[in-house]
Amino acid sequence: MRINRAWLGAALLMLPTLLVAMDTTALLLALPRLSADLGATGVQQLWISDGYGFLVAGMVITMGTLADRIGRRRLLIVGAAAFAVLSVVAAFATNPLMLIVARALLGVAGATLAPSTLALLTNMFRDERQRGKAIAIWATCQFTGGALGPVLAGLLLQHFWWGSVFLAAVPAMALLVLAGPVLLPEFRSDQAGRLDPASVGLSLAAVLLMVYGIKQLTVESARTVPAVALIAGAAIGVLFVRRQLRLATPLLDLRLFRNRPFTAILVALVFAGIAMAGTGLLVTQYLQSVLGFSPVASAMLFAPMGLGVAVGTMAAPALARRMKQTTAIAGGLAGSALGSLLLVGVGGTGTLPLVMIGIAVLALGTGPLFALGTGLVVGSVPPERAGSAASMSETGNYFGGSLGFALLGVVAAVVYRSESDGTSDSLAGAVAASRHLPAGQGAELLHTAREAFTASLHVTGVVAAAIFAGLAVLILTMRPATRTTPATLPDYEATRS
Repeated sequence: MRINRAWLGAALLMLPTLLVAMDTTALLLALPRLSADLGATGVQQLWISDGYGFLVAGMVITMGTLADRIGRRRLLIVGAAAFAVLSVVAAFATNPLMLIVARALLGVAGATLAPSTLALLTNMFRDERQRGKAIAIWATCQFTGGALGPVLAGLLLQHFWWGSVFLAAVPAMALLVLAGPVLLPEFRSDQAGRLDPASVGLSLAAVLLMVYGIKQLTVESARTVPAVALIAGAAIGVLFVRRQLRLATPLLDLRLFRNRPFTAILVALVFAGIAMAGTGLLVTQYLQSVLGFSPVASAMLFAPMGLGVAVGTMAAPALARRMKQTTAIAGGLAGSALGSLLLVGVGGTGTLPLVMIGIAVLALGTGPLFALGTGLVVGSVPPERAGSAASMSETGNYFGGSLGFALLGVVAAVVYRSESDGTSDSLAGAVAASRHLPAGQGAELLHTAREAFTASLHVTGVVAAAIFAGLAVLILTMRPATRTTPATLPDYEATRS
């Protein structure tokens, strides 16, 4: 009976894990219609799509510390309630600024959910085999959620307005609020480190300033302000690092990075997230605006990426029984590199099958990294530091995915502008402008824009392939995991209430 209740609780925990990840990418297909309705500029579109993920990444470790202080279940319930309310606000936003603010606050609420789910699963399952199974399912939900976000959005957009993408999370969060106190135990630590407001502020300022600088460099004619933002963000980041190294209980224990396997896996998780998110951004737009598919058709055609991640993640434990975990991860990443290179061939005959096969192979290859990477990260440090290591792993996941939209989105924008000879700032802008031009001029503008966007997809494929290949080499050359590290963290003692 206890096991049944534990698994019911685990199933409940999968809801926020899946939805928080899905919300990162759910707007990919809704963005064109949303932007038209609200009149969002190119910069506002980027903040609408990226603000959520960056706030999740920036706040997840802060919220992990807070959960240890006030109780993991309590923070999970509060976060779920806030997520439901803010989803309604976002769905009925009347202007871009309102939506940007709502998305940012949703990111803060999402950050309260992310660290609590894995921590509660770890405490609920004392049997190692059951715990491993639960964490494998959790990892599948987390890493397929981002890929399935556009699929859900496409299905909703076929029948409802863009706000329905946000409302989809409300019933699940309501269920979590109602059933959580019954199915989930409470865990808190009497020795959790104090929350350091200065560290929280420094980390957020560093991330947001650098992201702002990266985005604005491609959309502003004047480069001074973005450059200053980048420099200021880097300087604040240095201050943050120095502060963490001095604190007895830091917000982010950077001393764990002295462990090479730990660092290698975290780097791989971040950069794999960059490659996947950037590729997903370009492919979803290519399916709609170049190949001309409807949102729901694009969602279905994009489904192989989500299915590929799910299959690769669930198959990873079986691979690990037949070969070294590092070999399985590196082999998968090499496959992802090949899948990325297939995207370089799109634009000629057989374009659609090539796109679908490319994203499927790319996603399939990342499965071993996502499924086994968290285990290797936790296994690289002493058991008493596993909570801190897991929080850093989640931060890398979300930060990598969000950074992919910004960095590879920037690369694609630069290539697009170069190839289009300045005829338009974006493919969506060219599509809108063509409707107000004579037939011949509109067709010519669309042809130029689509060719330029196809070129940007080619470059994105090459960049993603280089990232995956580099990560494969990194994983193969890392030293075996060790449980020795000079970092010192407080012991975590779970108490139930």
